[in-house]
Amino acid sequence: MSANRDISPAPATLDVLSVNGTVIEAAAIAAESALHADEPDPDHAARRALVVRELLTQRALAAGLLTTGADLDDETIDRLLERECTTPVPSAEECQRYYAANTQKFRSPDLVFARHILFALTEKAAMTRVRARAEEAHRELAQHPDRFDALARTLSNCPSGQVGGNLGQLARGESVPEFDAAVFGNPHIGLLPGLVNTRYGFHIVWVERRIAGETLPFEAVQATIERYLSGHVRHKSIQQYLNLLASSAELCGIALDVRPGLLLQ
Repeated sequence: MSANRDISPAPATLDVLSVNGTVIEAAAIAAESALHADEPDPDHAARRALVVRELLTQRALAAGLLTTGADLDDETIDRLLERECTTPVPSAEECQRYYAANTQKFRSPDLVFARHILFALTEKAAMTRVRARAEEAHRELAQHPDRFDALARTLSNCPSGQVGGNLGQLARGESVPEFDAAVFGNPHIGLLPGLVNTRYGFHIVWVERRIAGETLPFEAVQATIERYLSGHVRHKSIQQYLNLLASSAELCGIALDVRPGLLLQ
């Protein structure tokens, strides 16, 4: 099967765009170009998209899935691809090979159980004063860790202060990046050394325990792997199908460069 093809910008002498003799009007190209304004060459992208759509329209007409003059919709495209672009289902062996080569992708998340005291930054409170009060409380807790609950209830600007600063179970990625990096970036248990500075203010953090993520068994992720591999194979199959349609069509107003292409874009 031939390689996918990249539709290169059409030269000035190829202004009229047509697919198997069907002319795509300049107004349609202009309207489509507006949808690709963020691309390096909006006209090129528009021509490519319209050619792909016209190729699919003509094929749907030939297959009896579309009546003359009707617009090509997503449902018709899906029916056409289901009929002419079958996607093989990955076998259990293929899924197992992918799992064995990518076990790092299939882990349960790292967890921590933590408490914190938030000294929030507000328009009325100077940062230096807020930081100084947070540092003073941190020094007190370093000497008297048993006071964490009481200080959280009296000092924290977070609602969790009413329950001693308890944040419960946190998974990696659930908190704001600054807090996440401080909590998961080291193996420390107990009072974290120093304050944690986030967009919300200064935090005193106490990590009660950590649970390291574990590799999930193949049976737990087999369905996920099947969906991923099926999607990957389907994408390649559609690329090849579109390339076949393009290579057998008479195209004007667009130049094709035979190399791994961007027909799906």
